[in-house]
Amino acid sequence: MRNQIAHQFYYVFEIFISTFSLTYILFYIFLSILSYYAILKHLRYQKYISEDILIRSNHLLGVSVIAPAFNEGVSIVYNVKSLLSLTYPKYEVIIVNDGSTDDTLMKLITEFELVKVDFYYQEKIVTKPIRGHYKSTNPIYSKLMVVDKENGKSKADGSNAGINSSQYPLFLCTDVDCILKRDTILKLAKPFMENEKRVIATGAGIRISNSCEVKDGFLHKVHFPEDWYPRFQELEYVRSFLFGRMAWSQINGLLLVSGGLGMFDTEIAIKVGGYWHKSLGEDMELITRMRKYMHENKQKFLIKYIPESLCWTEVPDTREILIRQRTRWARGLVQTLFLHRKMFLNPKYGKTAFLILPFFFVFEFLVPIIELIGVVILTIGFFNHSINVEFLLTVALFVYLFYFLITLISILIDDLLYKSYANYKELLILIFMAIIEPFVYHPLNVYASLKGYWFFIRQTEQKWGVMIRKGFATTEKVTS
Repeated sequence: MRNQIAHQFYYVFEIFISTFSLTYILFYIFLSILSYYAILKHLRYQKYISEDILIRSNHLLGVSVIAPAFNEGVSIVYNVKSLLSLTYPKYEVIIVNDGSTDDTLMKLITEFELVKVDFYYQEKIVTKPIRGHYKSTNPIYSKLMVVDKENGKSKADGSNAGINSSQYPLFLCTDVDCILKRDTILKLAKPFMENEKRVIATGAGIRISNSCEVKDGFLHKVHFPEDWYPRFQELEYVRSFLFGRMAWSQINGLLLVSGGLGMFDTEIAIKVGGYWHKSLGEDMELITRMRKYMHENKQKFLIKYIPESLCWTEVPDTREILIRQRTRWARGLVQTLFLHRKMFLNPKYGKTAFLILPFFFVFEFLVPIIELIGVVILTIGFFNHSINVEFLLTVALFVYLFYFLITLISILIDDLLYKSYANYKELLILIFMAIIEPFVYHPLNVYASLKGYWFFIRQTEQKWGVMIRKGFATTEKVTS
């Protein structure tokens, strides 16, 4: 009797795994078609409004570039000069010194000839107290403003202080150590000016800067990452930014605009309360709240994604830092889904309620849990001979080959469009990484996700940790 119940249980388990896998594959086929169409559409219509004409237009929207900084004294001057060199006629750079304990503020004051000024500061979003605003006495740096504040223990609090201090209808939130292309502001601001519906946010591709060379604050030479973990993340970024987010953009379903590079409608961001300082996934949580606000006020809106690499950032190159980062991301995901749980299947919120949130719940949140349960059940079933091993191996192989095909297509599309790699050797290495990723890199992400869920359940104290950066290679160092 016990054996019969066990066989029935594993039979139901096999049906569940097969159904889930098939649903997963069909959904990603749907996303791949959408992504392909969206990329073609972008390439076909990217000159719908000439960028040269747009720059000279009287309707050009101003942009505030906001970059919080905490203990960035080693590279702050270099990074600010890079932001001041972006090519856009109407923008300002707001550096938020978020209670740094090193010489970050002093270096800014000295290098950019800053003086404390009277500034009409409206705290539209509540933040830690502001100590003062600084402007340069040198006209060359007229676009720069430095906001000095008490430490808010999160990027969100610093970003909110920057939003409060901004003067333009759009703001671009980035990290002070990110390397941006010169035309980044124009690329991200363009959708706000050429769409009839109100665009409330835009994002673009982010790439790995590890091993790259930088000159005068801009990317000089792109090099394939030398370390293993950055290589896996390169693969992950190509697939998620170019493939996944383009598909969601096509159906106006984006729920995430990366915190490293995102442009937002200032008015809407303020109305929803800005970034939530307690969030561990503040970028996703803000977009969710903005979507909620637009639905509740019955306003038509768009969130657009640009299939171009506009930002390079340094990523974790050790297992310890990678797991810590992904644990925080996972906790941010479940935190956001739990906080906005009343939106699920609520007709008031349209596709956000019936498509986007359910997708993130099933295919982002649940997958690591299902994988863990599956491994435990398969292990038990294997030893008591209650499971059809051949059948499950066939399903697993089919899912693996499908995943590899999607990854391979993403790599090839990226190389055809942007020529990101120096030679075929780098492409072959990336393909090799795709082959071994499910066995080497994916288990780390599953572990980090489950750890993040556990921390959320236990309400473990929020800790962002410190990302130890090696910095960029410069042409001066290379030639010396």
